[in-house]
Amino acid sequence: MNASSKYCRYAVVLSAAMLVLSCAAIDSGVTAKVKAKLAIDETVKAYQIDVTTQDKVVTLSGNVSTEEERERALQIARETEGVVDVHNQIMVRTSDESGDAPDTDRSVGQVIADAGITASVKANLLEDPTVRGLRIDVDTREGVVYLTGIVRTDTEKDRAIEIARNTNDVRDVQADLRIEQG
Repeated sequence: MNASSKYCRYAVVLSAAMLVLSCAAIDSGVTAKVKAKLAIDETVKAYQIDVTTQDKVVTLSGNVSTEEERERALQIARETEGVVDVHNQIMVRTSDESGDAPDTDRSVGQVIADAGITASVKANLLEDPTVRGLRIDVDTREGVVYLTGIVRTDTEKDRAIEIARNTNDVRDVQADLRIEQG
């Protein structure tokens, strides 16, 4: 192989690498733009929404309280420069329960204990290789853990519930985990 052929081969490899890095940088920039717009919006609670981008296609996931928040996040992403499509996997929190989770009369100690349980459950979900912990929202009230979000299979759902139940100081688990629609 002569020097010219080697140079051409290196140039092609370098060009391909630069293209890959360029695409990754573009996707990172799109993600940052969407996150920034969500953060300043008064309707959307940006901390509840995860944003990822691949090939200029934005995927939104997480759990929000209202359909208005879900639709507003979708609108913001669609209107962001550089976005070619949006996959909206945001779930609106729903529950079959009566909605009487105790909030008002909790002591500071109870609030701190519940926050510790929430953090432990979330950490355990994130550590498990079969569960996508970032797609599951965890809330705790008086030792009762509420799981909401999207899972891929019934097996993943059962594993997430098992993980929560086996976490120290958890009294009960209420799960509203939905199977991802393909």
